[in-house]
Amino acid sequence: MGYKLLEKDIQLAICDYLALHKYFFWRQNTTSVYDPTNKRFRSMPKYSKNGVPDIILIKDGMFIGLEVKRPTGKISASQKEFQDGVEKVGGQYHVVTCIEDVQRIGL
Repeated sequence: MGYKLLEKDIQLAICDYLALHKYFFWRQNTTSVYDPTNKRFRSMPKYSKNGVPDIILIKDGMFIGLEVKRPTGKISASQKEFQDGVEKVGGQYHVVTCIEDVQRIGL
């Protein structure tokens, strides 16, 4: 039985690569916080966006969003909507499955 590659493993490898190359980036967590007292997830703040990519970079003044997926993964409707919004205003949004994908887009 082989090891199943998880998205979090790919994300970590890509973040390690970006850090090694000293890019200005951050890992964006968009999951609501669980409130153990009330036993529910807290509401997201007003103006929060659904579909925000996993990793966000700013390079040469350009917003670059990296949505990390396993090789068979697909983006959700909210991620596609976010991608369309980013590209409409001149930013970049890429679905990546490995460090080689990141290198292919010039990072």
